[in-house]
Amino acid sequence: MQYSFGKREAVGRAAGAGTRAGRWAAAAAALAAASTALAAGVALTPPPPTPTDPTVDQSFGYRIPDPYRWLENRTDPAVQAWSHAQAARASAYLEALPSHDAVKARLTALLKDSSPAYSDLQARGGRVFALYSDPRFEQPMLVTLDPSADPASRHALVDPNQLDRNGLLAIDWFVPSGDGSKVAVSMSRNGSEDGTLHVFDATSGREIEAPIPEVQYPTAGGSLAWTADDRGFWYTRYPGPTAPAAEQHFNMQVYFHVLGTDAAKDSLALGRADGLERVSEVFLDNRHALREIIAMVQRGDGNTWAMYVLRRSAPAVRVATYGDGVVYATFGPDGAIYAISRAHSSNGEILKLAPPFSPGALTHAAVLVPASDVAIVSGGAEQDLPDLSFTAQRLFVRDIVGGPNRIRMFTLQGRPAGALPLPPVAGNDEIDPLAGGDVLYDVSTYLRPRYYERWHAATATAEESALRQTSPVSYDDAEVVREFAVSRDGTRVPVNILMKKGTRRDGHNPLLLYGYGGFGISMTPEFAGATTRLWLDAGGIYAVANIRGGSEYGERWHQEGMLTHKQNDFDDFYAVARYLIDRGYTSSARLAIEGGSNGGLLMGAEITQHPTLARAVVSKAGLYDMLRFETDPNGAFNTAEYGSVKNPQQFRALYAYSPYQHVTAHSPYPAVLLLIGTNDGRVNPMHSRKFAAALQAATSSGRPILLRVDTHSGHGFGSSVDERIGEEADELSFLFAQLDMRLPNPARL
Repeated sequence: MQYSFGKREAVGRAAGAGTRAGRWAAAAAALAAASTALAAGVALTPPPPTPTDPTVDQSFGYRIPDPYRWLENRTDPAVQAWSHAQAARASAYLEALPSHDAVKARLTALLKDSSPAYSDLQARGGRVFALYSDPRFEQPMLVTLDPSADPASRHALVDPNQLDRNGLLAIDWFVPSGDGSKVAVSMSRNGSEDGTLHVFDATSGREIEAPIPEVQYPTAGGSLAWTADDRGFWYTRYPGPTAPAAEQHFNMQVYFHVLGTDAAKDSLALGRADGLERVSEVFLDNRHALREIIAMVQRGDGNTWAMYVLRRSAPAVRVATYGDGVVYATFGPDGAIYAISRAHSSNGEILKLAPPFSPGALTHAAVLVPASDVAIVSGGAEQDLPDLSFTAQRLFVRDIVGGPNRIRMFTLQGRPAGALPLPPVAGNDEIDPLAGGDVLYDVSTYLRPRYYERWHAATATAEESALRQTSPVSYDDAEVVREFAVSRDGTRVPVNILMKKGTRRDGHNPLLLYGYGGFGISMTPEFAGATTRLWLDAGGIYAVANIRGGSEYGERWHQEGMLTHKQNDFDDFYAVARYLIDRGYTSSARLAIEGGSNGGLLMGAEITQHPTLARAVVSKAGLYDMLRFETDPNGAFNTAEYGSVKNPQQFRALYAYSPYQHVTAHSPYPAVLLLIGTNDGRVNPMHSRKFAAALQAATSSGRPILLRVDTHSGHGFGSSVDERIGEEADELSFLFAQLDMRLPNPARL
């Protein structure tokens, strides 16, 4: 652990927020904040009274006060009243900001005027299934297209907007049958990701099976694979309400269902006896409609996998186990297993294994594509996206080069066969095979809405397809600059900078810096959209940092930012911020930073480690009490990424950076907007409640510390269009107020 400071002293100072002196300091800070807000013409009331309690934990010789432990209990009427008061305070302030109504109106106009967008294309049996997001409606719907994926052939199949007029029902995921005649869909409400499985006829849209509950939850997700004859499917299921409450979102297992039968009598296909654990996450795949399917099983969220071959009425065969280095596996169209292995290189190599399949066989498979100097993308299984894609003759391999992607092609015998063209600094998520060996693949850049290219196998050329999104937002006047900062240990860290052409680097520009840095999730280019357009119109610069913890440079980049190396993430982000300041892009007085979820932890660490770095912070659904995160269901899965307080070395690392424990009385904290959804099953909203209370009591800057609460959302998945617009309007108007920004009227769009 490279970063440490007086832990006992820091925790003692944090506890001071609950003393008499701390309460006086909090009162003075509240008055100062009110004065600051009034100077801008907006009254900010003091936060609601927040009692403290004498809770103290003892761990490995450390005495750890937790004065806001009582805010963890969401069912406590006192906690609910406190949360309601915080929500009302934040809402009253944000909606009264001078720019709020104009920002919200402009965001609404721009987003509603964007064209519909397609995603998650899956060709099956003469149909192409896809999610169709129309900004006029609250939720994406499931549609079918003809075999050429012509958008003019669109047919609505499952429309959550018709099933729930309030826009609170969302599709978690869908899997079409091999012949395209049916589709299985998981749906959940209120952003909960607590999914129930429905099966629909793909022609009529009629539901043809009784719903099956408990198939999806944020802790381990959910998955399904059809049989070759499309008369049944393997699917994931949780114990459900019959299990003790503390175990209902653990112990995912795989069941087999025959269409037309009672799901309560479904047979167990993969379970504890086969090696599944309490925190197993299972992903099923049979996209080529073979007799055997792949089950990929991750141990928690740590990117450690076991691979199984499942066949109906036969025992599961574990072809790779934890520690073998295999991180992804799927069947190819030829019936062989293709796998990504990191056993010999953190950048990954591709293995091929022909049948028959015996236990452990993948560890002895032949190397089809050797490791190179860039990393093969792996991690799509968790996003229901394949890491390897195929046509009858080709294998498509997605690489990542520090953030941007590239796509290589090979024959099924491993011979190089060229590359799919991508523009510079571009991202790619999907490669979707069509009839005749053609593929559709999406292209994402910062300056243009996502679109699909069609690659023609016969001519080895690509052209833009009709599956494109258009937007009234234009970035013709903008450019993307990619530069590198140097972190504390000498590591070069990329940063992508989006700004208007000709922007002067005089230190006066407002700049919003975004970061994530965890779970091997990489920040690849994606369209900057309406919110960033308004930011640029108001004179701002937007930047994205590719810090460690992601996989921008392979698994090595991830491992250098996880467990006891987590401080590297925070050092990288700080180095990027300092680089932008030192190079004249901005100054601390004009800098804002933003992150969510694991990126919220990043924000918390920057707030407490570098309180004067930025003028304002937006942090969504973040983790802040790293000594208590694993008490939640999803936290138990996250220990593979963060470590456990039960391990002495990992405890010390967690304690050294945990934001909540390092809030210090009388510190000049920046303006902070914390956002939570009450139905979040990934990060317990208690983190934000406790962190908000601690910051409000401790800050001496007079700047607002706000807790925004949404009762109809969760971690962000499944949120309606209007909810997202409201959230972005609140964030943007908050930042405009703190950085003294004005939206031109009319803005250049």
